Amino acid sequence: MMGVGIVALAGIVVRNGILLVEFTDLLREQGMPTREAIVEAGKTRMPPVLLTASATILGLIPLAFGLNIDFASLLPTGNPKFFLGGDSVAFWGPRSWTMIFGLSFATFLTLILVPVMYLSSEKLKEKTASIGARISGKTANTRP
Repeated sequence: MMGVGIVALAGIVVRNGILLVEFTDLLREQGMPTREAIVEAGKTRMPPVLLTASATILGLIPLAFGLNIDFASLLPTGNPKFFLGGDSVAFWGPRSWTMIFGLSFATFLTLILVPVMYLSSEKLKEKTASIGARISGKTANTRP
């Protein structure tokens, strides 16, 4: 089940990263400078990313610890008979722990590393464009 947890984790993380980059591109199309667009996109997208991560993590904690409820005794007696452990934790525990720790780390990467890499790639594009312009300018001057 750990593999299923990794796939589910990848879906959440990729979606958050795509939304962050897409919103940054939208702000840049509206004429905002790159650095300001990255900061604004990070401020705007941070609450949804943190809420998604925290809700998922908090929802998986009972599953990770193996919190069980006896529903058969809940209806007739009204006593849910909570207990920890059991067969379900052996099956669902690895998936839950994978998603809890992976999502904690990936949220940091989404909010910090994605904007840094976006800014780095834009600066690299500007440098290569200026070098290309200089090279093409030099070759244009040397032609007869």
